[in-house]
Amino acid sequence: MNSKNEPLFNIVRRDDMNRRKAWCIRGLAIVIALLLCAVITMVVTGDNPISVYASMINGAFGSARKSWVTFQNLAILLIISLALTPAFRMRFWNCGGEGQVLIGGLAAAACMINLNDKLPNWLLIIVMTLASISVGALWAFIPAICKAKWNTNETLSTLMMNYIATQLVAYYVVCWESPKGSGKIGIINQNSNIGWFPELGNKYLLSIVIAIVITVFLYLYIYYSKHGYEICVVGESENTARYVGINVEKVIVRTMILSGALCGVAGLLLVAGINHTITTTIAGGQGFTAIMVSWLAKFNPLTMIFTSFLIIFLERGAGEIATVFGLNQSFSDIITGIILFFIIGCEFFINYRILFRKSKKTAVPTVGKEDE
Repeated sequence: MNSKNEPLFNIVRRDDMNRRKAWCIRGLAIVIALLLCAVITMVVTGDNPISVYASMINGAFGSARKSWVTFQNLAILLIISLALTPAFRMRFWNCGGEGQVLIGGLAAAACMINLNDKLPNWLLIIVMTLASISVGALWAFIPAICKAKWNTNETLSTLMMNYIATQLVAYYVVCWESPKGSGKIGIINQNSNIGWFPELGNKYLLSIVIAIVITVFLYLYIYYSKHGYEICVVGESENTARYVGINVEKVIVRTMILSGALCGVAGLLLVAGINHTITTTIAGGQGFTAIMVSWLAKFNPLTMIFTSFLIIFLERGAGEIATVFGLNQSFSDIITGIILFFIIGCEFFINYRILFRKSKKTAVPTVGKEDE
């Protein structure tokens, strides 16, 4: 074959890379990203990069309160990431975590507003919990049943459910706004604290404890239960799953119900345990960020703790840079984006290798004496 028609290089998938080497590549990517961010920060601010990165650490752990807030944010992001993971392992691309969190929070807020004088506090909290979990599960059930029965595109259907949930929250915010005309609800039951989750030592710890419990539960569920095995088989091949007798449609629906229910728990914590109000932005885009967290962790619940921590640390640290150096939020988003770009990009080199075309020298035939 003429070498001119051959590609300059080929991209070949790696069979399996050593885990230690893979983490070395990820570490190198983070170092390069930090160096690039340091150069950009020096150009923009004229300050020493070390002081810039020191401010990042200070933004996440500069005080006891900052540390608690960092771990609380980590817990919420971790719960949402864990919620999406069973569906992702099944190769069901659930992009509706944002909407499932919002609708779970809306259910909790509805109970707090409409039942605050009708039920004792302990019973109201139980009703809120059941309502948030049920509505979150319902919001995931709708695209799941459409996929199972009619093979609809789950990415589009779950994304559309996000928009519906956002508009529902916007509608009820106007219905419940206080004071009228303000366009927001404000703190719900601020004087009575009806429907507020009790504190475990402080107001941050409950979310962290629940995140730990869900992490352990989901790890055992995925790796040591029959349901987890079925999820894995369906994710590998639906035809194989049917051949061994697994009801694929049932697994899809069941797994998405679990996914939505856990997102509902996150919405419940945001409304009843942290913010005590509901807005269209209460999830803060974490339903989409969780997709990246789950993917970076290779859908492993334990590894997800570290990827969630990395994302939250970058967000809070970048925000501190913008505050300390008098920059707007866009600059902190740029810093975060650059670092995440390198982290995501390095996965290409972990999963694939590039083979360049070797140059071939044309052999020159020798002339024998008999040809002279």
